Amino acid sequence: MDQRIIDLYDEFTHAPLERRVFIKRLVALAGSTSAAMALLPFLDANYAVATTIAADDARIEASHITYPGSSGPVRAYVARPRGTAKLPSVLIIHENRGLTPYIEDVARRAAIEGFVALAPDLLSHLGGTPADEDAGRQLFTKINREVAVADLVAGDAYLRQRADATGKIGCIGFCWGGGGANELAVHAPDLDAVVAFYGIQPALADVPKIKSKLLLHYAGNDTRVNAGIAAYEAALTTAGVRYTKYMYEGTQHAFHNEGAGARYNKDAAELAWRRSIDFLRAELKP
Repeated sequence: MDQRIIDLYDEFTHAPLERRVFIKRLVALAGSTSAAMALLPFLDANYAVATTIAADDARIEASHITYPGSSGPVRAYVARPRGTAKLPSVLIIHENRGLTPYIEDVARRAAIEGFVALAPDLLSHLGGTPADEDAGRQLFTKINREVAVADLVAGDAYLRQRADATGKIGCIGFCWGGGGANELAVHAPDLDAVVAFYGIQPALADVPKIKSKLLLHYAGNDTRVNAGIAAYEAALTTAGVRYTKYMYEGTQHAFHNEGAGARYNKDAAELAWRRSIDFLRAELKP
């Protein structure tokens, strides 16, 4: 697909643009309304194909809960392997659409790998994630970043007091949540491991506050996010923060999300996920 079209969709998602503005510009790039409409299914999220572990999979226990956050109750999805063993935990931080079926599926994937996975809805202080994706994108323009980060820190505290958890905690964030993972590394220095997928970098002045080990995944064709990599790496090195970076050449922002249409890259997604699980096991398990 023409990179200009993918870049336009990235702008639509992250600026965000109103859908009518996005469609008008898409028509101009595609050459006609019919061509633009034919492209939409390859751009818009399709959560049906993003489900890899069924919600009722017999290997796991999964449910929606609430935990006390900075601004009130935070709705969240919890998944863990079936059984009574105490396990390390992983916070799953969602994209800028909220707690979607894709993110709940990621939590189940983490559970299958042997973790207690907590995926908070960081739109809880605005009424929660709406079912409509466009509404979710627009709601994100009203999100209070400080409240969201504080609710993540509260999620870390919640996991530390769970009877089925060992107290060893990591996090994985995607897109907006990748930036959230970087921010959580700053604000929760007791985290043991942080994985950020194509996430905006934190303020460089805050980098010395990071104590956890980082695993950073970036997409090759992601100019907006990648513009901050060099300065982030320099700050991490100066601060003595342990980190590993992988660049997945030829891939797009959101390459891990099966529901992301043309931006999804199966090979990169599977490789990055396996690297993430291996990293979390090495850092969180005895």
